[in-house]
Amino acid sequence: MVSPQIYGVFLILLTATASALPENQNPPPKQINSNSVLVALLDSHYTELSELVEKALLLQKLEEAVSRHNITIFAPKNEALERDLDPEFKQFLLEPRNLKSLQKLLLFHMIPTRIESKNWPFHHTSLCDEKILLKENKNGEKIVGNAKVIKSDDIIRPDGIIHGIERLLVPKSVQQDFNARRSLRATSAVLPEGAPEVDPRTHRLKKPAPPVPVGSPPVLPVFDALAPGPSLAPAPAPGPGGPHHHFDGESQVKDFIQTLLHYGGYNEMADILVNLTSLASEMGRLVSEGYVLTVLAPNDEAMAKLTTDQLSEPGAPEQIMYYHLIPEYQTEESMYNSVRRFGKVKYDTLRLPHKVAAEEADGSVKFGQGEGSAYLFDPDIYTDGRISVQGIDGVLFPVEESSTVVPKSAPVSKIASKPRRGRLLEMACSMLGAVGQNSHFSSCH
Repeated sequence: MVSPQIYGVFLILLTATASALPENQNPPPKQINSNSVLVALLDSHYTELSELVEKALLLQKLEEAVSRHNITIFAPKNEALERDLDPEFKQFLLEPRNLKSLQKLLLFHMIPTRIESKNWPFHHTSLCDEKILLKENKNGEKIVGNAKVIKSDDIIRPDGIIHGIERLLVPKSVQQDFNARRSLRATSAVLPEGAPEVDPRTHRLKKPAPPVPVGSPPVLPVFDALAPGPSLAPAPAPGPGGPHHHFDGESQVKDFIQTLLHYGGYNEMADILVNLTSLASEMGRLVSEGYVLTVLAPNDEAMAKLTTDQLSEPGAPEQIMYYHLIPEYQTEESMYNSVRRFGKVKYDTLRLPHKVAAEEADGSVKFGQGEGSAYLFDPDIYTDGRISVQGIDGVLFPVEESSTVVPKSAPVSKIASKPRRGRLLEMACSMLGAVGQNSHFSSCH
């Protein structure tokens, strides 16, 4: 039987050992209660956003973020994710291999701090470590990125707040992932296969043409591959026949037009390319055959200054856009280096025979001359090696050739001289006059 003294000593040692153990330095995160902003988001009318959050496996990460600090969520309306979102872009986000892109897209709508409508900062860093701009326009409307806030302070909870916005916010990194989604095999050049030709004289197959290096420019210039007119279909392929194309031009044109819409401020340009003209499909055919293009895209403020007379004439929108298409691949860096080195550079355009002039001004590139000039405003909006889109702040028009007026000379009055009579006739008339017979001859008068 254990004595009471030994039992007491054992209790003292056990208590001292327990007190000497280190305390847990990392307490478990506090549990999310029913009044959390995360629970409110899942139970709110923003059903499309909540479904994407669950599919992106972000619930645990958001629970940890809410347990540490307040968060602000910018929730797009359901129509922006259901009907207004491009089906191909939505399919890209929902593919399992693009899970990280979907997570970055959703975390871009969340800021690790509490921002109410009365405290509207200028910029902040989202949960995906990308900066997002918050501002107010002239009408006092709140803007997040390129989306307008339609419901300020829609859902308020102790650990966060939710604002409703009109459209989805797409970070630049996700847009680049979407543009580069095609595999290398789909974007690499494929040598066209021409049909065999028979020599009519020898009835033998002609020798095939020497192989063309992969990625080399087409045989025909881009002007010969253009459509004959705005109302006609695009011209046939300039190279040899065959089922293969050099590049997937239609997808690349669709990518840069979608990039214009997501970038913001270039909706009018995209509308003209797709709806008002058939230039989008024509550009896609040109890129498919190996041509490269640089698009000088006027922003919406510049397009709004166009008058009805400038757009009402038949073929006027096409001619305006043709003057903004350069059949070269130029980036902001290459154009700026050219104007710095050579002073003034003239680039060919698809509006023959006009060229667009570029020069260095105020540390940027200025296109055009005089009042009709435009500055490079948003450089490298889209660059994929085949199509380059550079934003400018004005609509360019070619300088019309001044017609030289030739002064009209005074009309020269012609005086008809009387025919001179010959010397023999004069002698005959003088002899007849001596005898008084010259009156019978009219030639003597």
